[in-house]
Amino acid sequence: MYYIVESNKPFEQAATDLEAAVKRNEFGVLHVHDLGTTLRNKGIAFAEQCKVFEVCNPGQAAKVLATDMRLNMALPCRISVYTEQGQTRIGMIRPVPMLVELSQDPSLVKVAQEVEAKTRKMIDESR
Repeated sequence: MYYIVESNKPFEQAATDLEAAVKRNEFGVLHVHDLGTTLRNKGIAFAEQCKVFEVCNPGQAAKVLATDMRLNMALPCRISVYTEQGQTRIGMIRPVPMLVELSQDPSLVKVAQEVEAKTRKMIDESR
């Protein structure tokens, strides 16, 4: 269900490299949620780092929405760069099993496979 890789890069470098990989692979970064900073700013003792990148390819998103508008709740794709016990990791919930679970339309499997291949490539390029 998950695709997670370890990186030898420092957290910030992995995050910067992911953003560049997203753009190289014809997706856009819609927003970055810095969960670690947000939690610390709310007074919560949170030692790890975590940035969640909302990424999207408009053409693929349009195909998903044209097939099943309810799937807007599963968009955009999210890729996280985070630390766990000092180790930098980059990961996502895989689009194929997620969309198969949410919709029975076979045309979405192809879209999900294409998106998963691209997002996996982004993660691998930034590791």
